[in-house]
Amino acid sequence: MPKLRVNVGLVHLVAAVMDRRNKFVTNLTQSDFKVFEDGKQQPITQFSRQVDLPLRIGMLLDTSNSIRERLHFEKDAAIDFLYNVIRRHKDEAFVMTFDNEPEVIQDYTDDVGQLSSVIQKQNAGGGTAFNDAIYAASQKLANAPVPPGPDSDIRRILVVISDGDDNLSNHTLSGAIEMADRSGVSIYAISTNNDWVTIDTPTPEKLHKSQGDKALQELADETGGRVFFPYRVDDLAQSFLDIGNELRSQYLIGYPLPYPVANGQFHTVQIRVDRKGLIVRSRKGYYATAPITSSPSAAGTFPQR
Repeated sequence: MPKLRVNVGLVHLVAAVMDRRNKFVTNLTQSDFKVFEDGKQQPITQFSRQVDLPLRIGMLLDTSNSIRERLHFEKDAAIDFLYNVIRRHKDEAFVMTFDNEPEVIQDYTDDVGQLSSVIQKQNAGGGTAFNDAIYAASQKLANAPVPPGPDSDIRRILVVISDGDDNLSNHTLSGAIEMADRSGVSIYAISTNNDWVTIDTPTPEKLHKSQGDKALQELADETGGRVFFPYRVDDLAQSFLDIGNELRSQYLIGYPLPYPVANGQFHTVQIRVDRKGLIVRSRKGYYATAPITSSPSAAGTFPQR
């Protein structure tokens, strides 16, 4: 199982703050935030309002038979997202598909043209090894290439397009979530399940979530990401746009490791904002793994959950 390392004894968290209208709040200062680890408040020693860390993105496409009708729209929306997010010579992405089993169809690259080409060639068919795909993609993100030089911090993002159903995996959903936790991966999920209850409202709302939808929701909640439920295939593009906007509207918060030795245990973390009506989204904790001093280039932050 891959392990991430401690870097200069800091725990790093990334948080998004939204108001009641789901609009990002980007004008907060360090004094607006409080961080609690295992219920105890921690001193914030690192803070920035714009997270400009290099991105390592896993694009995970469900190509099983259950999403055949939406595959064309999914491919176009995924390609648009990569063109809008990937910065040449800074960010990198890989593409993985899954049906009966997960498969990397394009390794890490900053060449969006190459990523686009392999995505367009995909066809649908087969079963659904969803949990195995989350597990494998998280492992690959854990071992993502880091920038050269002393500053090797990166953000690990997994974008999942699926109905969340699973009928073939060897891993459980909880096992897949733990791998994402240990790898420091934030999961952004887009549901392809269009099983909606029709209601006469200006904005459609999903009144019933399938088991697959609930799995996608749990993945996002546990890793500090977000889940989207597009009402129409045309809404897929908006979901990807929202993910890109969120990645540019976050806060980086750091605090000193509150204990002298990394013990491998899971530590809960909660971020609060001293303003009414605001919602903070971040991962719920991290696994404290030991540093490896013999490989400085592999150093990173603690993975956070």
